[in-house]
Parts: sequence; structure tokens; C-alpha cells
Amino acid sequence: MSAGFATVSVASILVETARRMPTNVALVVGPTETTYAELWQQTRQYAGALRDRGVGPGTPVAMLIPNVADFPRVYYAVLALGGVVVPIHALLKAKEIEYVLRDSGAQLLVCAAPLLGEGAKGATLAGVPVISVLLPEASPELPARLEDEARASVPIETYVQRDPFDTATILYTSGTTGTPKGAEGSHLALVEQVNVSLLTTFDMRADDRVLGALPLFHTFGQTCTMNTVFRAGATLVMVPKFTGDTALQVMNEQKCTIFMGVPTMYIALLDAASRSTDRPPLRYGISGGAAIPVAVIDRFREQFGTEIHEGYGLTETSPVATFNMVGVPPRPGTIGTPIWGVDVEIADAEVDDRIVLLPAGELGELVIRGHNLMNGYHNRPEDTAKVMVDGWFRTGDLGRKDDDGYLTIVDRTKDMILRNGYNVYPREVEEVLARHPEIQMVAVYGVPHETHGQEIVASVVLVADARATVDELLEFVRDDVAAYKYPRHLEIVEVLPLGPSGKVLKRELVAAWVAREESSVSH
Repeated sequence: MSAGFATVSVASILVETARRMPTNVALVVGPTETTYAELWQQTRQYAGALRDRGVGPGTPVAMLIPNVADFPRVYYAVLALGGVVVPIHALLKAKEIEYVLRDSGAQLLVCAAPLLGEGAKGATLAGVPVISVLLPEASPELPARLEDEARASVPIETYVQRDPFDTATILYTSGTTGTPKGAEGSHLALVEQVNVSLLTTFDMRADDRVLGALPLFHTFGQTCTMNTVFRAGATLVMVPKFTGDTALQVMNEQKCTIFMGVPTMYIALLDAASRSTDRPPLRYGISGGAAIPVAVIDRFREQFGTEIHEGYGLTETSPVATFNMVGVPPRPGTIGTPIWGVDVEIADAEVDDRIVLLPAGELGELVIRGHNLMNGYHNRPEDTAKVMVDGWFRTGDLGRKDDDGYLTIVDRTKDMILRNGYNVYPREVEEVLARHPEIQMVAVYGVPHETHGQEIVASVVLVADARATVDELLEFVRDDVAAYKYPRHLEIVEVLPLGPSGKVLKRELVAAWVAREESSVSH
């Protein structure tokens, strides 16, 4: 299949840094520090045990592990053997885990003790063997412990080189429609993503300390945080379970210089900052995963004295496609410019079978091509063909590109609300509400309506001790948006439903609204 003789492996990220900077601290988890030399030694032992279990080039191995040192150990061990890593969302239930194991063809599940409840059930349903990490002691009723098998095995010497387009990871997209699809990431796309991030996108050095609160089973945490930090020889400070207070405390104690998070994490940090005067020596923050309100960027600058650089990407693009490059003043409200070697353009969203590019300033669908694209969806040629058109990946996101090449996301095509024939983009309304000083978080979404087609609803979480009323908030937003756009219903809620990667799950808000309406009609 290969067109040449070049080889590459994601495993080289850890191996090369362990050779060049063996004494640098790779990981901090609680009180435990692990150097690069130690991490590679532990990984070699894990790989020896996995090799004894038949893992080799092309073997898919699933892993269900939270943000602890065992995540990188298992991840790089599988890749060093030439295997394919299939990380599983830590919040999935047994049937969902079974689906991922069957769909990916995983030959083995490495599962952390706290997640064995659902993990072992899912593996039994799929008929896949399980090996555990973090179990306090061996017992005949529980899966074998990888730590024990690693001690008994012969460590591997080095990593297996792969063809650049061999699949390294299969990451399941939390699809809003139908069953999740496994996006295959190649060794080339993942390694190139990290190199480009370090050279021309982020500014990260070996003496940086980066807070790793993003889940590592997700592409943002895995590639932008773990792989990029390890390539730089910097230190990854892990937080197994994120809360704003924990993150702020750990960043202060560990003197973190870079924070990476999704917008909900920045909102939680700002909330924590209202209860503490200590601030870490942050150089900047990186935000992705969803649009971050400009008001949050402004508040963060006031509280932490530094900028948030927003970027954009998807699991299918390894993930970063555009970024407000560090070193250039960021333009809040934009997702920056395309990263090195990648094209991001705006295409006509109405034309399905080919790519029709639109001029600067016009609204259309973001399309992407470059070294960062996935190999395709695992065993789904039809789904791959739908999103890969004329060599471009169709994102399903609507946006514009200005004359300077800066891109702005207006919204997901599927989040767009159609009210009385007018397009309403929830993000525009969210930006206005987010400026209200008593609003901490906001989600705007469309619900079915028999005369208007869809009606606009806002759910907001207020800051502590807020006194704002629903009527005041509606008045606040009505002053700033056109009559067809403002929410006709606004509800104040305690919390918004969040997915595993920290995104607000609007479909759950819509479903809850519809269920309430139906029950009020039936009474």
C-alpha cells in the first residue's frame, strides 16, 4: 500500500524525549512526579506484558482509563508495539462500551479499577478479554493486573516503526446523530499536528508546566496537551477529576504556566477565582471544543492577567485546524487563522456533491484540507464519502472568513434555529447574555413550535448570590438583538448538562423542554 519507504510513529514522541531529556519531569499526579526516563521504562514494561498477550502491529487495544499516569503508559505501550489505541470515554455505560469494542475490533480492554463496573460488563458483552490497572490487589474474581504481568515480562527494547498512513488511534466521535463513528488518526497526522503546534501555533518550552485537566480519552487532551507537552519535554500536571477549585489550587501549588480547557472549564476557574486571591504564573490559556464567549475572555484577562487563545478543530482533523497563534495578539470572537500547512475555507453549505468555495465575508460551511485529516471513519466508507468531498473535509460548522484570513464560527449547522423562516444562530444570542454580570453560563437552543417552526429558549446559570430575575434578563437581551432572535423563554437553572469533554449538551435541554411541554399538555 505504501508509496515509499518513510516510517513514523507517535511512540517516538515519548521515546525521543526520554533519550534527550531523561531527568525532566514528564508527569505530576498528586504528590507523585515521574521523569521521562521513568515513564519510558514503565511503558517498556507494560509493552512487554501486552506483547505477551499477542498485541503487535495493527492490533486494536481499547483503554478505559482516567487522567492518571497509567493513561500515557498504556497509550505509548500499545503504539510502541505498532498497535492501534482505542480510547473509550470514561462516562460510557456497559452497552456503549460494548459497541465501541465491537465496532473497533478491539482484541483487549485495559481498564482502570474505578471504571471496571461498566468496563468489565461491556467487555463481557463484546467477548473481549480485560486486563486491569490500579486494582489494589489481585483476586480470582477480578481481571488480571497489568502491573503484575509487566513485572513478570521482558520489557521491549524500542518502538516499532510504522507506515506514515497506518492508523495510530481510533477515536469515537460523540455523534449527535446515530451511533458514534470511529475516526482513524494516522501516525503522520498526529505527529505533524504536534510539531506544527510547537513550531508555529503554541509557545511551549521544556520549562513549562501545563495543567492537564482535559480528559485524555478526548482528542484535545490527548494531542494538544499530552502529546504536545511530551514532545516539548515540558511537565504535564494531571487533574483526574476537574473542578474549578481543584484546578486553581493545583495550578497555584504547581506553578502552572499554561492552561488548556474548554469554555466551561474557564467559567469554573473564574468562579473559583471569586473565592481565592492566589493566582498561578500563567503565561496564557488555550481554549477549544466550543465557542468561548468574549465576555469570559475579558473576565479571565481581568482575573488572571493573561490572554486566552482560542482555536478550532475536530476529532477528524487531529484536532487543531485554526488557532489564534501565540505571539500574535488574539482576536477574541474569532478562531484565528489556519495552522501551518492546512487550508480552511468557506464553502456553499447547500451544495452537497462538490465543494464550491465562497469569497471572503460570506457565510458558509467550514471545509478543511491538509496533513491533519483522518484516514476516514473506521469501516464506514459511506460516512467517510459524505464528509470527504473533492479532497476537503466538510465540518458541518457555519462561519465566515475575513480579508485577513481570520475565521469566525457562527454555529453548528444542526444548532441553527429556524424561526418563522429566519435563521437564528444561538451563539450570537449567547454572546449577548454572557455579557450580563450575573450570568455565569448560558445555552440558547431551539424547541419545536407549531406556528413558528421553532421557538428560541435560553437556559442560564447565575453567579453565586445573583439577584437577576427572568424579566430583567429578557429585557437585557431584547435591547441588543433583533426581534426575531431574542429568546421568548428564559429559565434560570442550577446546572447545565455537560458531556464528557465539557461541552453543553443542548440536545438534552431540548429533550427536557419537549418532555415538560408534553406532560403539561397531557395534564
